[in-house]
Amino acid sequence: MFEGVLPAIITPFKEEGELDGEGLRRNIELLGEAGVSGVVPCGTTGESATLSFEEHKMAVEIAVDCSKVKVVAGTGSNNTTEAAELTKHAEDAGADAALLITPYYNKPNEKGMLSHYRYVAESCDLPLILYNVPSRTAVNLRPELVAELARIETVVGIKEASGDLSQVSKIIELTRDEEFIVLSGDDNLTLPIMSLGGSGVISVVANVAPKKMIALTDAMLRGDLEKARKVHFQIAPLIRAMFLETNPIPVKTACRMMGLAAGPMRLPLASMSEENELVLRETLDALGEFR
Repeated sequence: MFEGVLPAIITPFKEEGELDGEGLRRNIELLGEAGVSGVVPCGTTGESATLSFEEHKMAVEIAVDCSKVKVVAGTGSNNTTEAAELTKHAEDAGADAALLITPYYNKPNEKGMLSHYRYVAESCDLPLILYNVPSRTAVNLRPELVAELARIETVVGIKEASGDLSQVSKIIELTRDEEFIVLSGDDNLTLPIMSLGGSGVISVVANVAPKKMIALTDAMLRGDLEKARKVHFQIAPLIRAMFLETNPIPVKTACRMMGLAAGPMRLPLASMSEENELVLRETLDALGEFR
């Protein structure tokens, strides 16, 4: 199964705009050396909404080729057949699992969401992790629907980014008899979600501070709440800085500041305001080197 820290990795671009495959490879190798449990290419943090099909598939293939840890490929779409195609490609490429965001913009009802996930599950044998982020998609996977989806054999977990701890608690309560994991989708809620029984985090912050996030999740998995709480408050300013603007603008800017492969944002995302970039730089300077 999947536990600990799985960074939702950025997608580096060259200044001319094309995907920086070698930079992506270097970033993944550095994260592996830091001790993460897995990497998640082509998620929200990877600017998946602006990647072409060819770029999406290339990023997954690079991750599988160079990663020595698990690869959970972002393969979600608001087009069910496209999601199935991307998920099947991830399986064929050798990914360990797929991360499937709820269909966005369409605002499907629960019957539609259930049919969407069943369709994708029937298209492959790859383990599937649901991804619930209502602030991005305008729909919410209610705990009762998650429990129904958890009965699909290949649906093994959920990345929960609703920000609602009572909802997280009920999901864990309703799926306790299933082989089903809950991963935090909010860095700042990793500690409380793991205290309820979550297994880890799909993390934005781990792009720049993997060892600190690993220290937090390892402590929680050991039951060392005091250590986990200490690390949580150490990195709280960095977590806030990572969300000064729309993700992944701050984390990609931070990666560039740290000398990692990053490059520009792809439109319609644009560079940070000078004011927020200064706050981000001051936060990184104050907290020191994390890698």
